[in-house]
Amino acid sequence: MHRKEILAKLAAGEISLEEADRLLAELGPELPPLTCKVSPKGAVSVYGLQRMPVTLYADQWFRLLEFGEQIRAFIERHRAQLRWREKGEMTEKLASPESGADTHGASSTASDPHETSQGTCA
Repeated sequence: MHRKEILAKLAAGEISLEEADRLLAELGPELPPLTCKVSPKGAVSVYGLQRMPVTLYADQWFRLLEFGEQIRAFIERHRAQLRWREKGEMTEKLASPESGADTHGASSTASDPHETSQGTCA
């Protein structure tokens, strides 16, 4: 159930305030929406991930987006070593069985040519 559905049921009197509070707490914190803007220097700035925007030039974004699957695989292999700032949809998506995530921890050996034994991603 989504936040809006819970609030609609509360407004309609279908659930109590306590039940709505419990359901909303289970959903966790609502993450701010991600937005893009063109920076004064002509780069793309993404807002909503952290306090300051993440800013890259268009060609850098395309390069990073093409590398996305390798980043996901790296995160899955090193799950036990990584910290998560927000518990939410992405954490659940990576942990789901259909994602192929390793839920028993990360391997300590480097099997990717872009990865070192220290667990960095080039």
